[in-house]
Amino acid sequence: MSTTPSGEPGSTVGRPRLTVVSGPSGVGKSSVLAELRRLRPEIFFSVSVTTRTPRPGEVDGVHYHFTDHAEFHRMAGAGELLEHAEYAGNRYGTPRGPVERALAEGRPALLEIEVQGARQVRATMPDAQLVMLLPPSWDVLVDRLTGRGTEDPEVVRRRLAAAREELDAVGEFDATVVNTDVRNAAAELLTLVVGPGLSPHSRS
Repeated sequence: MSTTPSGEPGSTVGRPRLTVVSGPSGVGKSSVLAELRRLRPEIFFSVSVTTRTPRPGEVDGVHYHFTDHAEFHRMAGAGELLEHAEYAGNRYGTPRGPVERALAEGRPALLEIEVQGARQVRATMPDAQLVMLLPPSWDVLVDRLTGRGTEDPEVVRRRLAAAREELDAVGEFDATVVNTDVRNAAAELLTLVVGPGLSPHSRS
């Protein structure tokens, strides 16, 4: 079985908690989480806040909460973000309030984020469960990241280096799920998110 939980079994039984999902680019996080959303739409999926300009088709509050640098700085300083980081001149973060409200309502919460962000969440919310989504093998991931061989070799090199760095952090996570098949991976992740007593198979 590819799901390998660790830590303190039973410490959060009976109450919802935040699950943080990380994994290298190309591992299929979007596909697995889309299937998870189909299986259990009641799970709260955190929406990040960003200072980036919306792209065509993006909806405020659905894809991101779009804001300006001043408001983002205020939120970070006031402790309203579980984690935050800067990429390519734009800032991204996870609002604390919606996650805490979902958990208080009895809804499991899920956040997809990079390893660095997962570390910050662990520091600010120690009960959070960290899960890493893994490829079936390194060769499979390389095939996905290199694509058709038409991209600049330096871009490919940076992608592979970033993927290796993410995978090297697997020991910091509470569980792993290998994405050999999207539906199976989503089912295993769901078991981690809501507990083994609520199997998805009867509704898939």
